[in-house]
Amino acid sequence: MDDDISNESESTNNSKEFYNNAIKYWNEIPATLDGMLGGFGFISNTDINGSQKFLKSLFKIKNPPAKTYALDCGSGIGRITKELLIKHFKYVDLVEQNSKFLDTAKNLLSDYSTRIGQYYPQGLQDFNPVSKKYDIIWCQWVLGHLEDNDLIQFFIKCINALSDNGILIVKENITTSDTIEVDSKDSSVTRSYENIKSIFKSAGLICIKEQKQLHLPRGLYPVYMFALRSAEIPIES
Repeated sequence: MDDDISNESESTNNSKEFYNNAIKYWNEIPATLDGMLGGFGFISNTDINGSQKFLKSLFKIKNPPAKTYALDCGSGIGRITKELLIKHFKYVDLVEQNSKFLDTAKNLLSDYSTRIGQYYPQGLQDFNPVSKKYDIIWCQWVLGHLEDNDLIQFFIKCINALSDNGILIVKENITTSDTIEVDSKDSSVTRSYENIKSIFKSAGLICIKEQKQLHLPRGLYPVYMFALRSAEIPIES
């Protein structure tokens, strides 16, 4: 029993350190396009174009999502909201734990103030989205900052937050090997294709469409987009 308590305490401490180190890292990053994209700000247009094609394809499937409410997870300075989501949805909420980034997002999105719903200053591991609210939940280049158990729980909360025909979209780096790669600098992990698919399954998700992001510079991780729905409600595409 004492060993179990000790192991649980050690795991909790390690988890806190993992999240705290990420907070410290991002606190030192400027609230700029280059800051958000790790010095690769020039890929933003390519990234957005790929995302836009993927999103538009989802509006053409059987039982497509509505276009009322989107959620931008790990929104940073609001790049994806401004360049993508606000162009397709009536309202967008943003969740981002770094207050400096959220302040910048408010400025960048000031022209859309009547269409921005809520700014949530939280880490995704602590975030509880409103039930049945969102037609699209967009998660990009942020889920590597969640430990596996927290990611599974986050996905389960996302399922409950999707409206009828809603879709969870994950766009993330994927390793070229079968292993998970750890970046101690920013306290994140890059998951393998099989690992992320296993996590989807553990969370009760099925992938209804996936696509690789094209035209990224050599030397970067491959980037995949996944459209996900609850495995309990399989939808024909």
